Amino acid sequence: MGCTPALMLQGTGSHVGKSLLVAGLGRAFSRRGLRVRPFKPQNMSNNAAVTADAGEIGRAQALQARACGVAPSVHMNPVLLKPQSEVGAQVVVQGRVLGNYDARAYFELRPTLMPHLLESYERIAREADLVLVEGAGSPAEVNLRTGDIANMGFAAAADVPVVLVGDIERGGVIAALVGTFELLEPAERARLKGYIVNKFRGDPALFDDAHGIIKARTGMRSFGVVPWFERARLLPAEDILGLEERAAPGAAGAIRIAVPRLPRLANFDDLDPLAAEPDVVLRIVPPGAPLPGDADLVILPGSKATLADLAALRAEGWDVDLAAHVRRGGAVLGICGGLQMLGRRIADPAGIEGPPAEAAGLGLLDLATTLQSAKRLAEVSGREVASGERLQGYEMHVGETTGPALARPMLELAGRPDGAVSEDGRIMGCYVHGLFAADGFRHAFLARLRERAVSGVAYETQIEASLDALADHLEASLDTDGLLALARAGA
Repeated sequence: MGCTPALMLQGTGSHVGKSLLVAGLGRAFSRRGLRVRPFKPQNMSNNAAVTADAGEIGRAQALQARACGVAPSVHMNPVLLKPQSEVGAQVVVQGRVLGNYDARAYFELRPTLMPHLLESYERIAREADLVLVEGAGSPAEVNLRTGDIANMGFAAAADVPVVLVGDIERGGVIAALVGTFELLEPAERARLKGYIVNKFRGDPALFDDAHGIIKARTGMRSFGVVPWFERARLLPAEDILGLEERAAPGAAGAIRIAVPRLPRLANFDDLDPLAAEPDVVLRIVPPGAPLPGDADLVILPGSKATLADLAALRAEGWDVDLAAHVRRGGAVLGICGGLQMLGRRIADPAGIEGPPAEAAGLGLLDLATTLQSAKRLAEVSGREVASGERLQGYEMHVGETTGPALARPMLELAGRPDGAVSEDGRIMGCYVHGLFAADGFRHAFLARLRERAVSGVAYETQIEASLDALADHLEASLDTDGLLALARAGA
């Protein structure tokens, strides 16, 4: 398609570590002085980021852009699917909502999106010395091959060489690599230039004999075995499973925060800075388990389907647990959809997030919300009213919230109020995502829950150091020169 060197990482399945590999390689190659850009044709995630031009992309692509030292752009992830139900999702194209589609309707829509993908890819490539492309899921889902835009369909359209990533942590990585190769069409196999084995624990030399087996059956060369990267836990989690893995018993006196795992929980990277604090125990409460009675704080996070998640919360009995928590003097924070749930009523008359409906909220703040078609996407900055501490983040929501509780705002953003706080200060809510990344605000907020010393965690500095460590890790374990030569050979 063009003369810009490019390389696509596809996986033997979801969650094999493609996103982290792209971020680490982006940092490694950008440190060599190259202008590197990430690109993911299609992503499915409710963990999204706002770009400077008021669009939205997958949060993983925003982290990859940061690793490359550039601002995120809507063209780095031109198609974003945000699940709203078991069979349907909101489709975002080049940062803007196209509409809601069930699985069959999206399958039919998919081929029409390829021109948008190629337009975005060309824009990204024009300003780059190297484009690192990330696939989605697996190219071996042969039942979904028709009209594919996420894996080999895009690689063929953009004429990009492909390296396959397998996750040895899951077991069966040889079968996954060979099986994926066997299920591809001859032209797709020809595009597959090698493989990477990811997340190896122990001595990588133990895998030496496997390379010959894979080579004999596929002809693919190995670009290396990546040992387990422990510091991955310090980077924003791509999905809620990654965040759940960080939960661990805390020492006596730890601040205990509980978060109900709602079915359509969104923008859960709001919780990452809290998980980074050594004196915080963050528990993601799964369905079937009660909210813990010893929690200092319960956070109701963002939601892609607020009414549906509110119904799920009640079905789990978490509303009863939350009421008991409040009676015991516990604190509650609602972020975005969580703020809406804390009010007295939520209405979706136009069916923005599902069938038209209306429901009583939890009644912890005197507010009411009406969901509307206009979506607010904006980067914001301001301060917390209670502490005066500065913070920044982004808004990503539909709906207008009104009510007396807004007279006691939680935040002040460029001179305008945002959110609400109860009279006793224990029930809070706001529309701003990402606020806990601000070290001063995070400490002040936590210190009101329980007396604590300043932890010394500098969250943004920690992210940068972890990206540098990831780049070092990949340079030591992968044939990065070979990967770069492969990208250049295909240009």
